[in-house]
Amino acid sequence: MSTANRLARETSPYLRQHADNPVDWYPWGPEALEAARESDRPILLSVGYSACHWCHVMAHESFEDPATAGLMNETFVNIKVDREERPDIDAIYMDAVQAIAGGGGWPMTVFLLPDGRPFFGGTYFPRQRFTDLIQRIDEAWTTKREGIESDAERLAEAIRRGGGLPTPSTLSGAGNAPRPGAASPLPAAAEALSARFDPEWGGFGQAPKFPQPSILDMLLQAWRRSGDQRILEVVTTTLDAMASGGIYDHLAGGFARYSTDRRWLVPHFEKMLYDNALLTRVYLHAWQATGAERYRQVVDETVGYLLSPPVRQEGAGFSSAEDADSEGVEGRFYVWDRDEVLAVAGTETADWYGVSEAGNWEGKNILFRPERGALARPPTVEAGRRALLATRGRRVRPGLDDKVLTEWNAMAVAALAEAGAVLDRPAWVETAVDVAEFLLGELRRGDGRWLRSWQHVSAADRETAPDGEGPGQGTGTGVPAGRSGQARHLAYAADYAWLVEAFTRVAEATGRARWIGEARRAADDLLRLFSDPDQAGFYTAGSDAEVLIARPMDTYDGALPSANSVAALALLRLAALTGERSYRDRAEQLLAVMGPALATAPTAFSTMVSAADLSSEGITEVAVTGTRPDLVATVRRAYRPEVVLAWGERYDSPLWEGRDGEGDGGLAYVCREWACQAPVAEPAALAASL
Repeated sequence: MSTANRLARETSPYLRQHADNPVDWYPWGPEALEAARESDRPILLSVGYSACHWCHVMAHESFEDPATAGLMNETFVNIKVDREERPDIDAIYMDAVQAIAGGGGWPMTVFLLPDGRPFFGGTYFPRQRFTDLIQRIDEAWTTKREGIESDAERLAEAIRRGGGLPTPSTLSGAGNAPRPGAASPLPAAAEALSARFDPEWGGFGQAPKFPQPSILDMLLQAWRRSGDQRILEVVTTTLDAMASGGIYDHLAGGFARYSTDRRWLVPHFEKMLYDNALLTRVYLHAWQATGAERYRQVVDETVGYLLSPPVRQEGAGFSSAEDADSEGVEGRFYVWDRDEVLAVAGTETADWYGVSEAGNWEGKNILFRPERGALARPPTVEAGRRALLATRGRRVRPGLDDKVLTEWNAMAVAALAEAGAVLDRPAWVETAVDVAEFLLGELRRGDGRWLRSWQHVSAADRETAPDGEGPGQGTGTGVPAGRSGQARHLAYAADYAWLVEAFTRVAEATGRARWIGEARRAADDLLRLFSDPDQAGFYTAGSDAEVLIARPMDTYDGALPSANSVAALALLRLAALTGERSYRDRAEQLLAVMGPALATAPTAFSTMVSAADLSSEGITEVAVTGTRPDLVATVRRAYRPEVVLAWGERYDSPLWEGRDGEGDGGLAYVCREWACQAPVAEPAALAASL
């Protein structure tokens, strides 16, 4: 009979998945580091996340095996980290693994000195290779300790040197960069991406293919500036191929993490909150740009997925992810036999979704649309879809990571607020407000410090729950009395940057001044806690956070836009709405320092490029006085990423000075740097001025 290890006291679903391992796991913290120092043993650091398929494979092969676990316990102090809760730890040691192995991924396995300096690492290790590696490290620790420590110091120093903003010399293909701030880097970025575009299947490069919503949004902005239909075709081809492929859930909406093939057919089946929040916005912008109803359909269905349990938690926020596996088998929840589809939904539905006797993946069928972009379902197929969804609902659902992350929830709030406002879906805006209120109530401490992660805690677990940074508790006293959840870990720059964006979008969607105040408060704390005064960027962790072997700075835009990119964009938009020049100045300082990198490798900084374009070309501010929903709707209708909107309640801003709407029947003012044209009263005149 196994005994639960220390991870049973954690709230992270990923850590709790390992609570019954025979490995003597520690969570990251003083207890683990002190144990390593006192025993003079190296640390085995294992980093992953709940929806990671290969993390599960390594756990089943090695961490659940008593012999392997025994070897680990004899040799190391073993530490488990949820990368989604601790992106600072993940970033530092991923840099180490990439330096050692030339690439990275999860699960990440890193071997450290007792003081935290890494000396070797990799990703997934099959059990035999893993046990062989443990034995070799144990021997080297005994016989070649001096060499290990020397390697660790060199590696740690390299990580520290690489922790700042990128420069042309750190980027492949660096050449003579133009002076930063001279012009928008957007045209060059669009040209570079067009050269990598797959004209047959959309996306960029070959398999595997990731949705890359930040890149697609940047390209839409480039099309908006240039009117070049070739750029728009890159976006629409990609969006159509993704929404028609198996990466899209044709029954319940929402997108899987990525496609393992070039055609978007075979997904890696996990579904992440951040992908679906970001893709909601891309498809919304595509609908605004083109008017194509298929993009609105994808928005409707993806939002439907986000608002349905178990993703939307009643009275709380959004869960982080659903696993790829159910009943221990990857994709089982999502795939079909042809006979089952025929019995449940009929021939027309089977043909609509490309179902065959042989199947298209391991003898099973992943549903997809053979006719790309033809998403509007005829009545018979819609009835079949509902029947298949009901049948699938009786299957064992994939594992759920139900922790509520501030960053990812703020992404979802921003998406719902913007989509609800544009598509006139008040319930979506109301949900955005509800989740924003939840974040304020549960993930912001009484002293104003934001926290990273919130988790339901059962009554049985409350008695043994570890101390954390509970909301309203100052330094933190665990689970607050009367509440069902616990918030833990100091929030990071990405959390704060997305909160600025989310609160600003809620303000634009609702017309309520309160949300501008919350956006300003988050922005002020972002500048206070995370700023690097020498480089103008924002560190990943705050000045009040745990001191690690390095202080990373997140700049590259990958699956998620970097904290610095989101901060630059959000600060520029908030500055335009409030007239607070310090926000704009800080964003422009960051963009100026990043200028050579944006010119050299713009595709690595897609969201930063979008921000640089707004800075270079300028933002249009629109203020609507009085009660004029027709004028507000006119601003929202078309795709205008360069426009910010003030309406409804007044707040401290030059956009509102001398304009209360009383006696004028409601007017729209179109402004640049708060200098406004003559006001207009008719929607057509407003549209023409934009």
